[in-house]
Amino acid sequence: MSDSTITRRDFNTGATAAAAIVGTAGRALAQSAAPLDLAILNGRVMDPETGFDQVANVGVKDGRIVSITTEELSGARTIDASGHVVAPGFIDTHFHWPRAIGNKIALRDGRTTVMDLEMGTLGTLVNDWYAAREGSNQTNYGCATSHEFARAFVLDGITTTDTPEALNHRGSDKTGWSSTRPSLEQGNAILKVIDEGLAAGAIGMGSTLGYMRDGVSAREVFEVQRTAGNYGRPSAFHFRYTPGTDTQESNGIQEMLANAAALGAPAIACHFNNPGYNLVHELLTRMRERGMNVWGELYPYVAGSTALNAVFLEPEVWVQQLGYKYEDTIQDALTGEFYTQETRAEMIKKEPARLVQVYKMPPEAVTDWLKMPGVAIASDTMPIAGDGFAWDTPYEDLPNSHPRGAGSFARALRMGRENGIPLMQSLAQTSWNSARPLSELGLKSMQERGRMQEGMVADITIFNPETVKDNATYEKGTLPSEGIPYVIVNGTVVVDDSEVLKDVNPGQPIRFEPQESLLQPVDVAAWTQTYYDVPQDFGGGVPGSQPVYDKRVIRCCD
Repeated sequence: MSDSTITRRDFNTGATAAAAIVGTAGRALAQSAAPLDLAILNGRVMDPETGFDQVANVGVKDGRIVSITTEELSGARTIDASGHVVAPGFIDTHFHWPRAIGNKIALRDGRTTVMDLEMGTLGTLVNDWYAAREGSNQTNYGCATSHEFARAFVLDGITTTDTPEALNHRGSDKTGWSSTRPSLEQGNAILKVIDEGLAAGAIGMGSTLGYMRDGVSAREVFEVQRTAGNYGRPSAFHFRYTPGTDTQESNGIQEMLANAAALGAPAIACHFNNPGYNLVHELLTRMRERGMNVWGELYPYVAGSTALNAVFLEPEVWVQQLGYKYEDTIQDALTGEFYTQETRAEMIKKEPARLVQVYKMPPEAVTDWLKMPGVAIASDTMPIAGDGFAWDTPYEDLPNSHPRGAGSFARALRMGRENGIPLMQSLAQTSWNSARPLSELGLKSMQERGRMQEGMVADITIFNPETVKDNATYEKGTLPSEGIPYVIVNGTVVVDDSEVLKDVNPGQPIRFEPQESLLQPVDVAAWTQTYYDVPQDFGGGVPGSQPVYDKRVIRCCD
């Protein structure tokens, strides 16, 4: 299953029709579709798009929701959802562990769709990445075309498939991917690799700019956003100064948003749960009010997770500039021990990309984030060390990782319950707030998900609103969530009575249809002809060149 773009008019027409959830049409559809494949009875059906909230029965047939009604339903399989919420399947747009065991943990957290829109896949391998998962994935899956991997490919000659393989370049002694300013020719080669992924159907362009802040110029950021914008697709950024101060964080996202505004292009602020988050939220909200398709996501934890050799963990940034102490903030994910500046340097020599937890926010900030309408929950799930674990390895026997990978969505629901946040707002954060902006791109598969409405794809998460909770901790980050007994993907029950069913693989690709390239390489002559009003440069630099004048005199109009 793949996507072709449909018009906004068609989309709006379909959404309006689907909003009439309980009525004569629904009853007729239920009767004509009998017998149903699945009947979900007596649950509290909640739809964040329309605000529908009612105890009702849900009928599923051929992978779609065919009926939401108060009338009786029967099916080949029946689930009694009394006392439970029947919600749109949770959507995670920031998932770096696209492997069977990673999908299994995500399912226990209620996620039916997992996508890596921040890091993604090497543009030349997008088709291969999707093909490798066809017919064998338990969740729906999708990816961006990667800025970082394109740089590693062009500047270091290293091929990296996706995040679990990132040690290919991050663990090597080559640093072109992070610190080299490319020539104009190399820059165009990077754009070409990114563009190839977009033409192949990648959802957008993903950039880990914060890890490449020394090597990536403002011009390069603009050009990669322009390349994605040519297709009307988003650029998702770990922005330049993350983590940083409240000013640096805000400046970093303003770089992305200024480009998005100039280009008329969509954009995603990845994990903006850092200092300055309140201003970032206001910026995103105001831009959406002006019709721009920009949005942000976060995970509900005070600590982040990254590689030990991340550029922003260097002493001159982490200690001298930001004022942190390693002993209080940088924790080894596997041993639980906190680093000193000396032990960090020693470990980098042995295992440069070792996984660490990074403590950087106060606990009360998490509740603030969950109170913000329009925000999406996304886990930033990191792969565990090693990739040879069998699907049925007990959760508690897996090596430790950040708990956000196993518990982000259940944690958001639990904290919402404990802090009086409306349940409908929490559900929007887990599904609709990701589906809506992706729908507006013309991504058909997202126009059919993130909603509990007749005619939509039957991605459904059933949970107990009084008991749903996360169990994963910083000490044991792979423990599954609880209170989510059933998860349905494309009409197929994949989590049954809190057990993930083995070899049940209904996941479908989330992508655009392949198309011809829309690449526009950077060309100095064309840029000059378009943007110069006088024959001399006043400063600021033409892409790939900077004039030098004798005796510091700028001549004009000779």
